Amino acid sequence: MRHKSIETSQDLKALDSSSAEARPGLHSRLLFVDNIRTMLTIQVILFHLMIIYAGTGSWIYTEGGEDFVTGLVGAYFVVVSQAYFMGLFLLISAYFVPGAYERKGSKRFLTDRLIRLGLPLAFYSWIISPLLVYLVLRVTEGLSLPWWSYLPGLEYEAYIGSGPLWFVETLLIFTLLYALWRRLARPSPGATAPAAAFPGNASIVLFALLMGAAGFLVRLWRPIFWNFTPLNLQFPFFAQYIAMFIVGLVAYRRNWLVSMPDSVGRLWLGIGVLVILLFWPMVLAGGMEIEPFLGGWRWQALAYAIWESFVCLGVCIGLVYLFRRYADRQGKLATALSRNAYGAYIVHGFVITAIALAGREIPLYPLLKWALVSLVAIPLCFGLSSLLIKIPYLDRVL
Repeated sequence: MRHKSIETSQDLKALDSSSAEARPGLHSRLLFVDNIRTMLTIQVILFHLMIIYAGTGSWIYTEGGEDFVTGLVGAYFVVVSQAYFMGLFLLISAYFVPGAYERKGSKRFLTDRLIRLGLPLAFYSWIISPLLVYLVLRVTEGLSLPWWSYLPGLEYEAYIGSGPLWFVETLLIFTLLYALWRRLARPSPGATAPAAAFPGNASIVLFALLMGAAGFLVRLWRPIFWNFTPLNLQFPFFAQYIAMFIVGLVAYRRNWLVSMPDSVGRLWLGIGVLVILLFWPMVLAGGMEIEPFLGGWRWQALAYAIWESFVCLGVCIGLVYLFRRYADRQGKLATALSRNAYGAYIVHGFVITAIALAGREIPLYPLLKWALVSLVAIPLCFGLSSLLIKIPYLDRVL
């Protein structure tokens, strides 16, 4: 079967940085990865809008008018999304890191990361986030403190990496650690692992079990919903995030995204769907109580961590297969969406919150409101990004 997986083109602007190398020394673009990144950006927008309208998660503003069905649907959407989408984001971001490092060299590589990740992180944390907090409190509670009162470290409890920028912060930390490892370990430039087949099913199962066990152990220390607030780092999920970032680095060396057999992709897509459907039997067996699943020495916490791990690997492998097989091309719309995905991610927190505040008095069923606002918010986020990148120098950042 023919895969149009690699095309010579301009550098791929992945979420973490511009880099277009599918293999060392080859300037190329994986269009299906580009399209996965766009899909994940849209899913992040839908995810945070669901929290606003279903109240199933943490966001700066929620409407809190959910009924039983809305809460059920919202919780399911949020939990399933959380199980895999940020892990997949980290995997595809890491996939382009080694090639960028080798092509640019350590100094230029670090400069590029600080510009593309550090500047948006600083601007959002010190400008956008305080303005957003001010706006929400002014509209919902009538508070009128000046916006700078909500800067990190001042009167209001604020922190670096607030809102969705925790991911950019995490990616920056992981990337800097990778650069440090390259400087200390000094592996041969462009070195590739010996030719190796995609991992077998037994290896994938073992990896899923180990990743789930690691997540369970972390949650003995810090349960789900706990954040390291000075930097807004979501440590209860970091076992998966670290593992998937490392998988991305290894996948680059072994060319796994291109070499993965279709049979493996189909199998694990099926496994992912099956495990997703097992969520409700697991919850029913656990007594329909949330607390035991969040962490601690409870079988529910272990079961949830293992469930989450298998969803992550099943859906990630399955999506790579689906997009490589059916979405390895781009027309004008897909190209434009891909070009503006990073910018849309950066601005979406402010955009969706402002829209939600503007429509807070409109009496609609929460799930219907979520769907209608999504139809407005997604094009607006990508459209705003397309305008921002026309501003001089911002195209280097976004």
